[in-house]
Parts: sequence; structure tokens; C-alpha cells
Amino acid sequence: MRELSKYPFEIRPLTEEEGGGYLISFPDFSECISDGETPEEAIQNGLDALQETIAALESMHLPIPEPGSGGSYSGKFIQRVPKSLHARLAARAKQEGVSMNSLVTSILAESMGKREIA
Repeated sequence: MRELSKYPFEIRPLTEEEGGGYLISFPDFSECISDGETPEEAIQNGLDALQETIAALESMHLPIPEPGSGGSYSGKFIQRVPKSLHARLAARAKQEGVSMNSLVTSILAESMGKREIA
């Protein structure tokens, strides 16, 4: 059996709109998240979810990421933005003749490059 406590996790408070409490996620397993009313409860629920995730991957004969490996990334994430920003991005993408995805990817890549240089 794997030592679950070796897997890094991220925990954050949930807003009232999200239902309150705390959310836990595991960078090595993009499909594994859980929550709880307190950080301690979120961690316990998260470890239970991690154990179930690993069992499911094993039952399907899929590889189990090593702790700290960062898992696999699909290149896709969802980000909510204010309607006004969405409108500005859409207008800018149209002005430049590119998709909004291409525009946002360029903006993020440019921003990350500046950040790494600093």
C-alpha cells in the first residue's frame, strides 16, 4: 500500500458562494479533490479520496504517479473572469483576428516570461 501522506496537497478556503469550508487538491492527481468544513476535515476527506483514486487507477491498470511528480497536465483549465474582462478579451481577439484562446495563451506566456526574467 502506498504512503498517502507523501503526496503533496494544496488546500484553500472556499468562498461563501462556493459553499464555504475548505477545498483540498493533489497536484499529482488532477482528478482528485475533496472538501471539508475545517482544514483538518478537508485533509482527512482528501486522503480518503486519494486512496479511492489510487484504487480506481490500479483497477484500470493505469500508472500511479509518484509523490511530487506533478502528475500530468492536459493543457486545459477553466477560469471565471468578470463579464467586463471577458468582453474586452473578446473584442481584442476580434481586433487582432485570433481566437480568444490564442490571445489569452499569448498574454499568459508573455506574462510568465517577464516574471521569470525579473
